[in-house]
Amino acid sequence: MNLQSRLNAFKTLGEQLRNLSEAELDEWYFRATSYNNWFTRENVVHAVKALGEMLQAEKLEQWVNRYGLPENSNKKVAVIMAGNIPLVGFHDFLSVLISGNSVVAKLSSQDPHLLKEIVALLIKINPEFENKIELTQETIRGFDAVIATGSNNSARYFEQYFGKYPNIIRKNRSSVAVITGNESERDIQALGKDIFQYYGLGCRNVSKLLIPEGFDLSPFIKALEDFKWVADHHKWVNNYDYNKSIYLVNDEPHLDSGFFLMKEDEAFVSPISVLFYEFYKNEQELEDKLSKQKEQIQCVVQKGSEIEPGKAQQPELWDYADGVDTMEFLSQLK
Repeated sequence: MNLQSRLNAFKTLGEQLRNLSEAELDEWYFRATSYNNWFTRENVVHAVKALGEMLQAEKLEQWVNRYGLPENSNKKVAVIMAGNIPLVGFHDFLSVLISGNSVVAKLSSQDPHLLKEIVALLIKINPEFENKIELTQETIRGFDAVIATGSNNSARYFEQYFGKYPNIIRKNRSSVAVITGNESERDIQALGKDIFQYYGLGCRNVSKLLIPEGFDLSPFIKALEDFKWVADHHKWVNNYDYNKSIYLVNDEPHLDSGFFLMKEDEAFVSPISVLFYEFYKNEQELEDKLSKQKEQIQCVVQKGSEIEPGKAQQPELWDYADGVDTMEFLSQLK
């Protein structure tokens, strides 16, 4: 199977994902949510449709033209997948196959179903993929390279276990939004998508605000009222009630919107239902804060920047997690 055949298959897959029926989406959702209650229908549908948009013919061509990819490769790449949001490991799966390699994907127990649906579609499109794909939840063996995504704790295990192989090992990261004070109410509402989509569980979700000294957070909180729907989820409410009680018992200053909390904190990873914020005095201090924490930041959302408010969870094919070029890594496997 040459590169063009692989590209054509994923172009067709993208078209099919964009045109799945409501009944098909319902079936995917019902199976997925039985393993992970955070996988609501809205979130599953958004993830599937986002992949469909990602796999457009022009984007795929533009992506692969950046590399000198082989027509084929005999390497087997293990992909250890996370399960925090639906289909979060798809880009690694795609990269391995587009690069001509075979993939053995260790599925997360939190998301063991959705990729199976995608693989079934892909094999129908081009049966040659059946010999290039292995999905498992068991211990993986017999691979040549590894791409693993997990927590900081699991990363230490990954480094010990997979260190002798060519590897990409990802740790905890989160995303930050820079507020300048020039944002409109519409900008803040768009930023709400980056904060609350997937209930804030993704590494590209904004969990921290950097705001100028003197910035009034009251209008900011009011502009996010349309996202009260997060409180319809029992797990969100449980986290909100728990964190609120901790702050009250410990007499820790915080802001309460009625469905999420805001707390001034230097940390970049906030608990579920909490949005951290930190003040900056000037541009230089802002740059220093971002530079100091760059290893913890997945992406920076800011009006007028590369990632505009509302776009954090819409990465392009060439927007690599942790800034590590997965395709370059795969294309250089010997």
